[in-house]
Amino acid sequence: MERKIGTVSRGVRCPIIREGDNLPKIVAQSVMEASESANFELNDRDIVAITESVVARSQGNYASIDAIAKDVRTKFANGTVGVIFPILSRNRFSICLKGIARGADKIVLMLSYPSDEVGNELVSLDKLDEKGIDPWTDVLSLEDYRANFGENKHEFTGVDYVDFYKNIIESENCECEIIFANRAETIVKYTENVLCCDIHSRFRSKRKCKAAGAKVVLGMDEILNASVDGSGFNANYGLLGSNKATEESVKLFPRNGEVFVEETAKELRELTGKHIEVMIYGDGAFKDPQGKIWELADPCVSPAYTDGLKGTPNELKLKYLADNDFADLSGEALKDAISNAIKEKDGDLKGQMVSEGTTPRQLTDLIGSLCDLTSGSGDKGTPIVLIQGYFDNYTN
Repeated sequence: MERKIGTVSRGVRCPIIREGDNLPKIVAQSVMEASESANFELNDRDIVAITESVVARSQGNYASIDAIAKDVRTKFANGTVGVIFPILSRNRFSICLKGIARGADKIVLMLSYPSDEVGNELVSLDKLDEKGIDPWTDVLSLEDYRANFGENKHEFTGVDYVDFYKNIIESENCECEIIFANRAETIVKYTENVLCCDIHSRFRSKRKCKAAGAKVVLGMDEILNASVDGSGFNANYGLLGSNKATEESVKLFPRNGEVFVEETAKELRELTGKHIEVMIYGDGAFKDPQGKIWELADPCVSPAYTDGLKGTPNELKLKYLADNDFADLSGEALKDAISNAIKEKDGDLKGQMVSEGTTPRQLTDLIGSLCDLTSGSGDKGTPIVLIQGYFDNYTN
């Protein structure tokens, strides 16, 4: 019988992971148990993805607020730090800010507006228009912001992040000054020491601050990029990708991911006899139309993956073929013509009209987004995602 099912994504449950657990073995065994429980077979080029959170937990990749504070104090010796472009997040940034404040005497907190890097709004564009404020030229003090816009609570969390961050800083006996601006170099008028807290635009922000004369310019990727007194760390991303663990600690992005995915692929191959691709995934790369939030608060969707997941899709647009090349066909003749076109397609369709409208993104970004939506971030209890049929097409 002809196959009628294409791509399938399944959340897979596993035991609660603790530091020191043999995660590759646990992942492979959990996938096998899922296949037996739900009565499905595993195939070559299936994909097993594991959320970054449990990988980091198994590694024990945690750090205390005191470790963050010590690293900040060491790297910004004079005590005043310009903290620019942080995202508005209780989970992602508030605990990091607590550590930064503990390691500084004064923080000049520069918030981008009308929203942060990932779309969390401080104020709407309509309100800026109403007040005649240009976010690319106008620098606002806290007093200016309050006079024009008052209190603004986040639509989903109900938090006024301006007050929230101010209170965190001052609770650490650190002086706080808040400004609102969108040009990174603006901070140099306030301090020559800058910590760029943006994620995907951090390299540009660092460059702009250095060009404007800042003396010490670092990014979040350069705080805890090495262990402090035995703490966890991430050599590539530092604090980027970290999450709140407790009120006094953070869980960092996992490290040595390449070793983990290869070990997991080996465990799966030994148990199944199949070639199964493996990846670690974090935040997906997509935008919420209601809250206008771009989900990707991690520095990348996938920090590690097996070789079979490199590259981008190379697909034909079926509706284009049906409406253009084969507009005069229908039924089995149309099906056969499209099937033959797929079998004979070029190895690289980039720039060709027949691929127009297909998603021009990295495979790991697409698959990671699917995984993030499948597992969610709450209580589903499925940190492993099994995807089948992703590399199939209409002819399979």
